[in-house]
Amino acid sequence: MKNSTWLGRGIALTGVAALAFSVAACGNGDGDNGAAGGSGDGDLVTVGFVAVGPEGAWRQANEENVQSTFSSDAGFDLRYSPSQGGDQNSQIQAFTDFVDQGVDIILLSATEGSGWEDSLRRAQEAEIPVVLIDRGIEPDDTSLYETRIAPDNVDVSTSVAEWAISEFPDGGTYFVLEGPAGVSVVNERNEGWKATISGHDEFIDGGAQTANWSTDEARSVFETVLRSSGNGIDFVFAQNDEMGLGAAQAVSEAGLVPGEDVKIATIDGSRAALEALVDGRLSFVAEYNPLVGQTALDAVNTILDGGTVDSYLIVPSTTFDDPEATEAALPDRDF
Repeated sequence: MKNSTWLGRGIALTGVAALAFSVAACGNGDGDNGAAGGSGDGDLVTVGFVAVGPEGAWRQANEENVQSTFSSDAGFDLRYSPSQGGDQNSQIQAFTDFVDQGVDIILLSATEGSGWEDSLRRAQEAEIPVVLIDRGIEPDDTSLYETRIAPDNVDVSTSVAEWAISEFPDGGTYFVLEGPAGVSVVNERNEGWKATISGHDEFIDGGAQTANWSTDEARSVFETVLRSSGNGIDFVFAQNDEMGLGAAQAVSEAGLVPGEDVKIATIDGSRAALEALVDGRLSFVAEYNPLVGQTALDAVNTILDGGTVDSYLIVPSTTFDDPEATEAALPDRDF
């Protein structure tokens, strides 16, 4: 098992990610604050952040990290616009407003993967570059944006499947708690999981259902699954921590022991999930590193200086399955 901490890393670009940036810079980019773009006379660089908004511990950590990175002290005027209850139309309106305002660059965390082509083309026509944060778009037309900055969802969910294969050498019946339909990260997490687990006939697919990233909804969904299956589920793959914790509640309420009668694997790596792993309620946690701010800052400066970056900048993440090692990582887990 590998262990590392978000706080300790400070999200400096790794050597691999650093190579993603080409020889760049044709702009001035030599101001005291290090921020590219703007008029060169001390004006702040305007950044429109089309955000998801309240959605759980991971999203809060991610968006607070972006906001603190693109601060006025760093030379930026960040304009934060969260969606209205996850509604894509409110995001499209915010995106359109940022284009009309003539911001220097737009950061987009899309609530839904499809439906962005017209908005992105409008930004292109206005010569406003767009950087995707966390979630991709579908179809993935890389000509419509500069780069996507996120951990690798396929790799992260593959690690969950590899854990399951190791943990259940004789196979077992599993159930998947999914995020909202139509979100790119859900599709990618399904892709990595299915590509790895499908080659093992000893595993039985007990079904899948969305619980919309929600602890309460996951508890309700999995209570029903346990009843209908006669407590016949061996393990759960929850696509985020909150849903995994909800599944653990359902297991307990069914008179079973989470981590023993039903093992639960999650994705994200919040403090609550790591504490649950230490307590034995969760069995495996795959980190999905939310701290993308420094990588985004480097990318934005390169783009506004006239340089290019790779179409996908992967933020490194790790996994947890050992309670003692996980407990040692808790002091640096800040969300």
